[in-house]
Amino acid sequence: MAFIAPLKGVHFNPQKVGKLDEVVTPPYDVINASGVDAYRAKNPYSMIRLDIVKNPGAGDASAARYQEAADLFKQWLDEKVLVRDPVPGIYLYHTEYSHPSGKRLTRKGFVCLVGLAEFAEGVVKPHEQTFDTVIADRLRLTATCKAQFSQIFSLYSDPDNDVLTLLEQQEREPVGSVTDGDGCIHSLWRVTDPQTIKDVQRQFLDKSLYIADGHHRYTTALAYRKMVRETKGELAANDPANHIIMYLCPMEDPGLSVLPTHRLLRWPGRLEMAGLLNCLDQYFHCEEINGGTREALIRGVLARMGELERLSPDKSSSTFGVYHPTDDRCFLLSLKQEARDVLAGRPEPLRDLDVVVLTDIIMDKALGLDHHRCEQENLIGYYSNPDEALEAAVKESLADDKFTPLLFVMNPTRVGQVRDVADHNLIMPHKSTYFYPKIMTGLLFNQLVDGEKIDRLS
Repeated sequence: MAFIAPLKGVHFNPQKVGKLDEVVTPPYDVINASGVDAYRAKNPYSMIRLDIVKNPGAGDASAARYQEAADLFKQWLDEKVLVRDPVPGIYLYHTEYSHPSGKRLTRKGFVCLVGLAEFAEGVVKPHEQTFDTVIADRLRLTATCKAQFSQIFSLYSDPDNDVLTLLEQQEREPVGSVTDGDGCIHSLWRVTDPQTIKDVQRQFLDKSLYIADGHHRYTTALAYRKMVRETKGELAANDPANHIIMYLCPMEDPGLSVLPTHRLLRWPGRLEMAGLLNCLDQYFHCEEINGGTREALIRGVLARMGELERLSPDKSSSTFGVYHPTDDRCFLLSLKQEARDVLAGRPEPLRDLDVVVLTDIIMDKALGLDHHRCEQENLIGYYSNPDEALEAAVKESLADDKFTPLLFVMNPTRVGQVRDVADHNLIMPHKSTYFYPKIMTGLLFNQLVDGEKIDRLS
């Protein structure tokens, strides 16, 4: 059972900082070095100054870096640049956005605290692997600042939409609205009615939560709790260190979107299209996509893939597109039935994942490039935007002849597949899901105040 609770959310004061659009940021793990400078330049109160990114290394300079963020956090609270709501609440969070298909959608969810549970308990379920170096950096930031600056994006099942209906029926106070760099509109409202909060809490007593985005942040919260326990001993269930801030979205929500992450493979050496097809022919039916510009070829193969995916409602169609920028040719790849024997050693929930087919059959069997080599030699680039992936592929094809760039375009992983993998305690390959849009950092976060008691359902 999942324990959720209201929180006294911390958010920016528009009267002090100006436009909220200028101070919020995407999650730290999607911001590169140039992005840090750009966000800093936008506004002196940018969230980037608190939710610092990139670990420069160990030593005094590193320690000073975390302490600087903690001192600034305290200063901004003292100066009312940041305000903490006096009454705990649950925060409705709507995101209006344009899907790559052109549809305008609204994803609906809410922000609350969630009681921490080890993954083995089966209450909060992961689907991705985490890395200790990232967790060490986030843990140090959390422990020094005594705050959780970015929310974890998780899913729950609610076919009848009971939870959001309860929240949306109540009077709510607007907290803020921002428009991100992609034109997505993020809006937040606070619900404080005690009875509604208790009713929502009861709804989760028989639910599990599925992490969509934020595995490292959740694992960091577990590590922080362990650190506090080592100092204080066993903690009460309602201790702040026993909780994490989460954005929760029903997996049945019509506005929930998962985008594919396309792969740009850098084949070591030269490989013409004929040679590539020869490698793939044993495992795939290869159909050439003809006509128009390179952009039209990519649009065409994505359209065919989407059509085949819609005709396969119960399982993945296992279709891919491959574009060879040097030869300017594009093919639709459809997995042969007999080729599925290659996946016989994989657990059943993983056999139907396109990312597993790509890794095990295309990369490993057909091309002879195992995952370890691809990671060690940086042979794969990841792109959620097919136009950006295409541009990168073309540029790399003109750069040198040490590598042959090959662009593999993908269908998205289905939400049901994420649930199935998590329910079987399995892990997906790297970059299997891209839940879009991302949750904005700085719109709302959680201060960890020693001695406070979280309002858990008794």
